[in-house]
Amino acid sequence: MNLFESSLFVATSAHPLVHLNAALNTLATVLLIAGLVLIKQGRRQAHGRTMIAAFVVSCLFLISYLTYHYTVLHVKFTHEGTIRTIYYTILLSHIALAVVVPFLATATLVFALLGTGFRGAAELPEATRLRLLTRHRSLARWTLPIWLYVSVTGVVVYAMLYHLWPPTSE
Repeated sequence: MNLFESSLFVATSAHPLVHLNAALNTLATVLLIAGLVLIKQGRRQAHGRTMIAAFVVSCLFLISYLTYHYTVLHVKFTHEGTIRTIYYTILLSHIALAVVVPFLATATLVFALLGTGFRGAAELPEATRLRLLTRHRSLARWTLPIWLYVSVTGVVVYAMLYHLWPPTSE
């Protein structure tokens, strides 16, 4: 079986949530990059909507991911050698940072929503909203690169595990 055939076999035989998770991670990555571009262009409202979409997509991913791992538990990386070390290095850094992303993303989003006057926050004093936006920007400088790393490495882990070096069928 060549690489294409084995990848196709694994892609069609793997649990469907695996592919959904990769698609959601990819979409989150695209939205995060788009959000960054939009804020650099000064398009705050479009940035905000895009980042909310990234947050929602990441929440959907988390639900799907937890459902998948509750059902399937664990898929072992079966290849040996240097690639195994590379895979586990990427996977461990991905997991360690993925644990903090929900907290960072939520806090960053809350600071942005309150700082921009979302719902009742419009009644907050201007100085308070400016402080909240400053906190948002400070935290976003950490949140975005970590969130991007986690989204991208999630897709890399998927590609390595299910397409590049799929589990052996023997």
